[in-house]
Amino acid sequence: MHRHYWAWRAPDWLAAVVAGFAASAVLMVLELAWAASLGNTGPWGTLRRVAALVMGRGVLEATGFSLAVVVCALLIHYALGIFSGVAVGVLISGFNWEQSPGVMQAIGAGFGTVIYLVNFHLLSYLFPWFTDLRGWATFVGHLGFGMAASFLYWKLSRPTNLPA
Repeated sequence: MHRHYWAWRAPDWLAAVVAGFAASAVLMVLELAWAASLGNTGPWGTLRRVAALVMGRGVLEATGFSLAVVVCALLIHYALGIFSGVAVGVLISGFNWEQSPGVMQAIGAGFGTVIYLVNFHLLSYLFPWFTDLRGWATFVGHLGFGMAASFLYWKLSRPTNLPA
């Protein structure tokens, strides 16, 4: 039985980046499918909200497809996903939590919950166009993101310097 206290141990950086990128793809598919099924704003509404972080509120007023908006939104989405994958990798390796898939899923669910709460209940004060995305569908999507990121990190990483 390992003790789980914080001790710096470098994560497998490549595994963390790949896990974050792949989990972002999972979240993007879930978000786009959900938005398309609702029929309110279509798949472009979600992408416009993300792109507005960089491009400004003006992109929220337009409708339909815009290559610039899609590229900007994807770059932001995947950059944040990779950042989150690295955070998951640091967390898992720092606490030596690489024991089992069940532990990975619990860590991922907790991480996804924190991301959801920060993005949609804290940062939405700065970016109010995300407020209307609060709800179970977005929460479940972020749970899926966190669980995918932690599980993929666990499967892809090659831990080094494990404590005895």
